Amino acid sequence: MGVGTSVLAIDAGNSKTDVAVVAADGEVVGAARGGGFQPPQVGVETAVDVLAEAVARAFAEAGVDSVGHVSACLANADLPVEERELADALRRRAWGPSVDVRNDTFAILRAGLLEDAEPRGVAVVCGAGINCVGMLPDGRTARFPAIGRLSGDWGGGGGLAEEALWHAARAEDGRGEATALRETLPAHFGLDSMYALIEALHLGRIPAVRRHELTPVLFATAAAGDGVARSLVDRMADEVVAMSAVALERLGLLAEEAPVLLGGSVLAARHPQLDNRIAALLAERAPKAEPRVVVARPVLGAALLGLDQVGAPTGVHARVREQYESDA
Repeated sequence: MGVGTSVLAIDAGNSKTDVAVVAADGEVVGAARGGGFQPPQVGVETAVDVLAEAVARAFAEAGVDSVGHVSACLANADLPVEERELADALRRRAWGPSVDVRNDTFAILRAGLLEDAEPRGVAVVCGAGINCVGMLPDGRTARFPAIGRLSGDWGGGGGLAEEALWHAARAEDGRGEATALRETLPAHFGLDSMYALIEALHLGRIPAVRRHELTPVLFATAAAGDGVARSLVDRMADEVVAMSAVALERLGLLAEEAPVLLGGSVLAARHPQLDNRIAALLAERAPKAEPRVVVARPVLGAALLGLDQVGAPTGVHARVREQYESDA
């Protein structure tokens, strides 16, 4: 494998990390999956240690100890200063002589663009959290800080679970509107009341990390017709479209044909109510936008961004895409 044009692709989300070693000809010669990437909780070096464990396994499979370029799309790289700090941390690991760090939403954007298309469009990722980025061929981008309520964000899988718990708790004690979430959320954990679920979560008998399991319960409750649950799904669609439309407007694409690429576990699940409302609202606010759900693993986008950086020919891009899309 020609080390000068090989690429280490990293897609690191809050809950899991995928890495791939891509040879100069586009063959994926090593791959591994690791844990979540959460530098705000554990610190930068400890978070990068999680990446390092997966990278070591991928390098071992590929039979190399370095590559020509590192392309890392990382959750929690939300501000330019964070991208620079994380890039410095990756350079210290000496995985390759050049390193490019971007927010993980760019991986969704690049994975969803066709090989003969310009790097032009908007991507929204809705997994544990929510984020949106846009890109033009001249390199201009549109971004949001996307660090939670502090920066005006709402939703994502984690946010939806918290909202569902809030409404269910108030329904049980009488402060809020009646909702079937009062029964469906505790039932998921084999409990008979919201009081029991609140107690179990508060005392740690149910680990906090398991709260994300409640997001599919929310969607199932909405699909069964519950008004409160349906209102939360509608609001999630509103947020996706709001971010998309603002990013399109910032890039001058609001009145032009442009892809709006949707990724992350919540959007990839293709919930009909969510899908239909996103399509309807986009048709109103950005009539020429083309919403598409990206089902390929985001590490493909990180790999394609890396191949862009090293000037790989189109055929190499097509080969690595074929390998990942055949698994989608």
